[in-house]
Amino acid sequence: MFNTVTDLLGKIRLGEDTYLELKTVRFAGKRISAPRRDALADELAAFANSRGGVCLLGVDDKTRNVTGIPVERLDAVEDFVREICADSIEPSLVPQIERLLLPDAAGEKLPVIRIDVDRSLFVHQSPGGYMHRVGSARRSMRPDYLARLFQQRSQTRIIRFDEQIVADAAVDDLVTDLWRRFSSPLSRDAREDLLVKLAMARQDADGVIRPTVAGLLLATHDPRRWLPNAFIQAVAYRGMTVTSDPEEAYQLDAADLNGPLDRQILEACHFVRKNMKVAAYKNMGRRDLPQYDLRAVFEAVVNAVAHRDYSIHGAKIRLKMFADRLEIYSPGTIVNTMTIESLPYRQAVRNEAVASLLARCPVEQGKDVFAPHRQFFMDRRGEGVPIILEESIKLSGRAPIYRLFDDSELLLTIFAANPLDP
Repeated sequence: MFNTVTDLLGKIRLGEDTYLELKTVRFAGKRISAPRRDALADELAAFANSRGGVCLLGVDDKTRNVTGIPVERLDAVEDFVREICADSIEPSLVPQIERLLLPDAAGEKLPVIRIDVDRSLFVHQSPGGYMHRVGSARRSMRPDYLARLFQQRSQTRIIRFDEQIVADAAVDDLVTDLWRRFSSPLSRDAREDLLVKLAMARQDADGVIRPTVAGLLLATHDPRRWLPNAFIQAVAYRGMTVTSDPEEAYQLDAADLNGPLDRQILEACHFVRKNMKVAAYKNMGRRDLPQYDLRAVFEAVVNAVAHRDYSIHGAKIRLKMFADRLEIYSPGTIVNTMTIESLPYRQAVRNEAVASLLARCPVEQGKDVFAPHRQFFMDRRGEGVPIILEESIKLSGRAPIYRLFDDSELLLTIFAANPLDP
């Protein structure tokens, strides 16, 4: 949007509109007195709730003259913007912030700050409430409009979040070798047609085919570029708790597991295999007793990745290994009318597109170790939870436990086998 200085100056001359906001920057001593914090938060949130836009700091909105920002104050102004995006907007924004030199009326080039806000996957609340952009002004959303926006952006689950378009992504961002895994060798569909059939892309309001959340999760090398929390945080501890005692809470290993979802699943399984203990017995020939059944671990991680709520801002899958147990935290409540008690018996899917793609994704690396029972990553028959329960009980003698916290995070605890009880 306004990719060249010439384009940007042309837009400034025409004045504010749906996609452009101009703000003069003033100071009172070391404090930024204009724009006001809450007003700027409302403007940025309104862009995110609409089709995105550009806010220029250092340009007068009435005269359309470039007033600039003192060079020595640029850091302070940028920090001011970042604080507003993090603290005054919920969920927080991560805009692109750029420093530019633009000519004033006399031709002198002055520093300004450009803030690019993309159309968001979320609905954002700012100090003024839920705002959107109407022409050159921000307006509070009417209840009926707000309800429709929540539906469109899937936070009411009427439209599945994983099938939502990501506005700042392009079809070319999808890696050919990754998305071709899900197509038939006999398919003659054009790239865009095939991606739409697979729910990895959809047409936006302007008729442009863009990737969906599911497409980015399974066909890019770094989904965090668009979905910052789409990864697994894995930590292995020496003891049984996380405490201030360095001997008890010491981290043996830690890793952020990124990449397409199938790679995250396998890396999580490798992390558990690398950090778990295996006891060996030789009384009747060598027999190994691992702490965890790796088939159960595989199913647990697949379920966490496939069923987590990707719309919850700031939440990620957390895998924690302790001396006596493995914990997997997955963002989101249990879908539909399911309960903790009904998990082994019922089946429901939050992310239909993600689940469908994982059910097409063949298990290749690590199959013999982690998934000898699986041809593809996802099973659509609801066998995952029973395998987790049955195989873990066989090994440790204790049933895994599911717990739900604040109706927003599901915890699965798998207990380690006791090497003293072979």
